[in-house]
Amino acid sequence: MDFLEACRKFIELDSTPQMGSLELANFAASLCREAGLHVELQLENVNGIEQANVIARPHEARPEKEILLQTHLDTCDPGAYALWTKTGANPFNASIYRDAQAGERLYGLGAANTKLDFLCKLEAVKELLSSGVTLKTPPVLVGTFGEETGMHGAVKLIRKKKISAAMALVGEPTDLQLVCAGKGFAGVEIEVPFSDEEKSLRAEHDLSDGSSTQSRLFKGKAAHSSAPEAGENAILKMIEYLTKLPEGIVMMEMEGGVSFNTIPSHAMLEFDMVGAVRETIGVKIAKIVSAIRNVEHQFEAYPDPEFSPSIPTLNIGLVRTYEDFVKLSGCCRLPPSVSNEVYEKWMEGLREACDQVGAVFRVTDYKQPFRTPSDHPLVQICLEERAKLQSKSATDASQMALQAQSVANEANVFSRFGIPCVVVGPGQGVGNSHAPNEHVRIEQLHDATRFYRGVLERVCL
Repeated sequence: MDFLEACRKFIELDSTPQMGSLELANFAASLCREAGLHVELQLENVNGIEQANVIARPHEARPEKEILLQTHLDTCDPGAYALWTKTGANPFNASIYRDAQAGERLYGLGAANTKLDFLCKLEAVKELLSSGVTLKTPPVLVGTFGEETGMHGAVKLIRKKKISAAMALVGEPTDLQLVCAGKGFAGVEIEVPFSDEEKSLRAEHDLSDGSSTQSRLFKGKAAHSSAPEAGENAILKMIEYLTKLPEGIVMMEMEGGVSFNTIPSHAMLEFDMVGAVRETIGVKIAKIVSAIRNVEHQFEAYPDPEFSPSIPTLNIGLVRTYEDFVKLSGCCRLPPSVSNEVYEKWMEGLREACDQVGAVFRVTDYKQPFRTPSDHPLVQICLEERAKLQSKSATDASQMALQAQSVANEANVFSRFGIPCVVVGPGQGVGNSHAPNEHVRIEQLHDATRFYRGVLERVCL
């Protein structure tokens, strides 16, 4: 199977959170075995969904020191299929288009974030091994699961001591720019309860033949939560509309978003104008959102000029209605300028606001910010190999500077355990990843392979 055929197959295999990564991991493992690598699958069942890490080495025995080439194999949910106009309304249908200026582009879910980066790294490892050289610091190629749901695969990899990484190249869509600093990440959930009166009225409504409701749809623009300025939050539009409705209405249904860490492009509100209901859930949600706005105002005091956006951000990306409560899910992104003490103070303030209205607040995940010093040997090697690329992406001097990234990734996990990380990969992140018609330039995939091969020759030999 040639490189582009493998790319098509990678995109074809569904590895969204609902499906899991096992099928794709098995296919990736088969490609690694064909390349002569020794493969281990680290299997996990997460909430009934089969997941797997792929761990591939030149030799079966784990060395004392190795360079980690890591890529996550899972993707986000594609959202509305109809928006994938470049792939025939099928996000898993890899499609190639030729552009007069950009050359050939490959479209499909995971094209940039980050399935195909795994194949670039595999090609680089194959080329390195085919030269028959002796490896002093061998590579370990790893495809992890669960990046979109808290980086569980990377955590399992570390906790089970499956690697001996002295340094790591972490795959993310950076347009092959080098990222040596990243924001931290906190996942949050809020469960807002219906009052007893609301629950009774909602139950009566469901059983009544003559009941009627009003519905309202809200549209936004999808984007990754690390770049809120690139999107438009439909859930916030819905909540703002809800707060302007007359008092006493019964909220029947609130739905919106596809993932807690994306800007939601759609939301739906259904309500009944029965009137005279006390302690409505809409009032509770409005008070919680007011507390969120207060925390966001405090964000402005902690800018970090390395990042864009420079201040912390908080996104409500998912809302679902259950029998007894409405759940809001979101995430907070924190630059290194925010100390752990300040972060905990913010979270405690939100928890207190939720307590006041009887809601439950929880932090579901937390990853600390990371920064790799610019004078680290891996960073210097990456800078030198990046400069050797002759593609158009390497001609802009501004792209040669080290970058900071607002999105959290596996580097936040690995760096916590003392592993120096450089984040790099083909494809554009902002405005492309986590959005319909995700794509990558095919020439940049080849550039990535050349870059990884150059780094490996410097580190491994």
